[in-house]
Amino acid sequence: MELPKFLLGDNTKADKDDIFVIHTEFPRFVINLKDDEIEMWDDLIGSDEEELSLLVAQYIEEASAFYDEEMKAYEEE
Repeated sequence: MELPKFLLGDNTKADKDDIFVIHTEFPRFVINLKDDEIEMWDDLIGSDEEELSLLVAQYIEEASAFYDEEMKAYEEE
């Protein structure tokens, strides 16, 4: 099975304003777009910190754009 790069996450026990986007490729993480809090799932020890920082910043922007596109698609239904 091939997973998409981003998935939306939801949980009825979470704060109703939480918006979770899951990044499924390295470095895997979950971001809460409500406050940009990130939970990294991969061990990043030994990684180039500067390169990784730029990569994660790019993925955060992509996660936000992904969410906006998904919400637009839901509105169009």
